[in-house]
Amino acid sequence: MKKKHLLIMLLFFTMHGFSQKKENPKTKFTNFLANSYYSLNFGGIFYPFSNANLMDGYQTETFSRNWFSGRLLLGHKITENWSLQFGTMRPASWFKYDNVNNIGYERSVWINAWSLSLKKDFKLYDKTSFYAEAGIANLTRFGFSIEDQVIYEDAHFASLIYGFGLQYRLNDKWRLSLSGTFLPKALKHNQPSISQATLGFEYHLQQLDDKTAEAFTNNGYFFPKNIFQVSYGTGALGFGVNQFFAMSLPVGNFESFGVPIFWVGAVRAQHAFSLTYQRLLFRSEKIFSLDWGTSITYFQSEVGQSNVFAFSIFPVVRFYLLRKKTYDFYTNYSIIGPAFITKSDIDGFKSGPKVTYHDTMGFGLFFGKERKYNFELRLMHYSNGNIFTRNDGVAIPLQFTFGKTF
Repeated sequence: MKKKHLLIMLLFFTMHGFSQKKENPKTKFTNFLANSYYSLNFGGIFYPFSNANLMDGYQTETFSRNWFSGRLLLGHKITENWSLQFGTMRPASWFKYDNVNNIGYERSVWINAWSLSLKKDFKLYDKTSFYAEAGIANLTRFGFSIEDQVIYEDAHFASLIYGFGLQYRLNDKWRLSLSGTFLPKALKHNQPSISQATLGFEYHLQQLDDKTAEAFTNNGYFFPKNIFQVSYGTGALGFGVNQFFAMSLPVGNFESFGVPIFWVGAVRAQHAFSLTYQRLLFRSEKIFSLDWGTSITYFQSEVGQSNVFAFSIFPVVRFYLLRKKTYDFYTNYSIIGPAFITKSDIDGFKSGPKVTYHDTMGFGLFFGKERKYNFELRLMHYSNGNIFTRNDGVAIPLQFTFGKTF
């Protein structure tokens, strides 16, 4: 099961950072960012899977449904009342067929939808508005097999997505939302309709005024404009750190120790070497920065010793946790960076096609005179976020990273 953090929004925003003017301080958003927002919504999801979806001869009398679900959207205001939205929608846990054919088989059906849509706002009162949304969704369904017999087939297809909602404007930044979202049934793909009802919010980014931006720029806190890094990791050290941050580390009789903020992957790299460049896109007064980056990674798989190269571009968010006289300590996180890897379905695992996503997280230091040097411990992962039905993923072991700022 894949869980993506709120920082998914940063990919959509970062790709427009190249257009930032040189005279625009990094403490001010680009024009694109200044007209963008993100939206987080939680509520119920309804999908009428039944025995009718299964192969003839297979059925169950009971089903397990978890109605709770979420939808994350990244939006950009084209005009005052028109917006373009990109996002993902999925249940918190999967629909399950219990005790298939009364012989103990329990099987789950996974669904995941990524969407691109247009949203139109209609003002009703001073702070209240109605909106309509329509677009296209990439729907992925993972079915299941029993003893090598496909009982409910996988599916991957484009679907219409549409929705309606009410919003209440708290201020220039925050809006509360009551939403309904719908995907029609697809008879060709044996897929029932999907309906979602949620409560949530929109947060609209706000540009700083020139005086405040200038004060932040000259306050003396270190934010590197450019970083070049060299990284190496070896599977000989194991994947315990990866498993801990994926909450899948076995400890004694406990099989899921850790925190669920990252991923591992069925394909594991025995060796990995990376070259990375990052450039500052935006910084706050003291704690937060947003960079864009690019990397080249070589890794050799653990099972089949397959040699694979990966080329990525990605957003990076960095939070400075401790600032001292001789060093600055930070944590960073990056997800859904578009990537191309030179081999698909590595070592017999269904790791997906060559076009995928690049994810990293790490802890590091800037140190030395004028903070010219950098050391970081980094985890890396490649997977496609369930956009395709093949998504076993690639785990890169803990990398030791040395960098130079300039």
